[in-house]
Amino acid sequence: MRLIKLACCVAMGAGSMACGDGTAASGSAGSGDDGVTLTPGSDTGTSSAESSTGGNSNSATAATTATPTDDTSDPPVDSSGPPPVGFDVAALPDLPPNMCQPGGKGGGGNGDPEFSFLWASNSAEGTISKIDTQTVTEVGRYATRPDALGSPSRTSVSLTGNVAVANRTGGITKFYANQADCAESNGMGGLQTSESNVALPWDQEECRAWYIPFDYDSQRPVAWAPGDWNQAACTWQNEKLWTAGRYGQMQTEVVLIDGDAGVVLDTVDIPGLKADQFGLYGGAVDADGNFWTTGWATGNHLVRVDIDNMEATVWPGPSIVAESHWYGMTVDVNGYVWNCASRVARFDPADESWTVSDELPSWSAGCMADADPDGLLWLGSDGTGLFGIDRETFDLVHQWPTPSAYGVSIDFFGYVWAVNGNGAHRVDPETGEVTSYNGLTGAYTYSDMTGYALNTVGGGIPSG
Repeated sequence: MRLIKLACCVAMGAGSMACGDGTAASGSAGSGDDGVTLTPGSDTGTSSAESSTGGNSNSATAATTATPTDDTSDPPVDSSGPPPVGFDVAALPDLPPNMCQPGGKGGGGNGDPEFSFLWASNSAEGTISKIDTQTVTEVGRYATRPDALGSPSRTSVSLTGNVAVANRTGGITKFYANQADCAESNGMGGLQTSESNVALPWDQEECRAWYIPFDYDSQRPVAWAPGDWNQAACTWQNEKLWTAGRYGQMQTEVVLIDGDAGVVLDTVDIPGLKADQFGLYGGAVDADGNFWTTGWATGNHLVRVDIDNMEATVWPGPSIVAESHWYGMTVDVNGYVWNCASRVARFDPADESWTVSDELPSWSAGCMADADPDGLLWLGSDGTGLFGIDRETFDLVHQWPTPSAYGVSIDFFGYVWAVNGNGAHRVDPETGEVTSYNGLTGAYTYSDMTGYALNTVGGGIPSG
């Protein structure tokens, strides 16, 4: 693909305090089966038939298998717990199995994750689903706001493995991934928490850590900062959480939250953004915990907020691209910031320049980079599959047929996930084989829903 490199101008600003709330839910409610399906991959971009299992089970029991058409030597995926793909996982294989290390949490050993979950927002239902990425089963579902009207759309997983979810119509909620961290809060004996695809009433769920109401009319980005690794305690501490919201057509602010206490630490007004429908749209962090965010139709601006002093820097987007808006965004292990739509654009913070690809085969949505410094950028697309693009040359390396997807993420066993509607679809990036969980409800998850992106810049896999 032809690459175009552009220089940028810089505008800076800093701001003040405040809190603020919504828009209607995106995505339609899924009414399909909620079992697991497996489909063969074919690196062609054409759709492949997908068999589904009936019933209301949230497990992988009735799954069928198929051998990929382009590599018959590979065994079929065992949905009860596949071995790691293993080529992009940030593991430390030469350490003793019980040595304390970032992400290993002692018993994790060799850098292996203690758990690997994908957290999908059921926007139409006002809940999030906790999906085990090895068994492709739903192991918990949780209401994200007391009135169930939050229309959640973004989730972010911290290096302790806990999740935060942003509600489009205002409010941030944190849930514990490990039941050992959950505490008595409802006056009932024992621990009450969802362990299936059915959410408990708001006042009964005890794995909710905290909830912060905001009165924004649009609240979308959410991203954890890495926090501090405490070697003596063998855990991550002082985790902080970023979000952003719009209150009025011209007023947008970024918020920094204490991830343990669930209280707002600081806010900053973002200068120079044009009025639009949603305000700031996607968010991610770099290795230092600084927050990067983009607008949906805000003149293609890119924003960075410094975690140490809350100073905001705003760059114009690549002017050569006549996009009405950018959509997906992420930060990779090299520190490059990526914007994704019908093209992809790479921003280099070192020289403040953009490099832009030719047009993609289809308009893309969410995007995420693997952990290899010379690896791929994975993009979900509108109906034509999952794309894997070389991050240096922008050449198209893979185009696997999957259901349409807004959200894209990578789990800690190397699989790439695409989420939308009623499905979360796990893709083997080498063969294209798809394993699907079809029990979501109007899902729209466009963010770091496994914690993998934070891991690639933050230096550790989730551990509880």
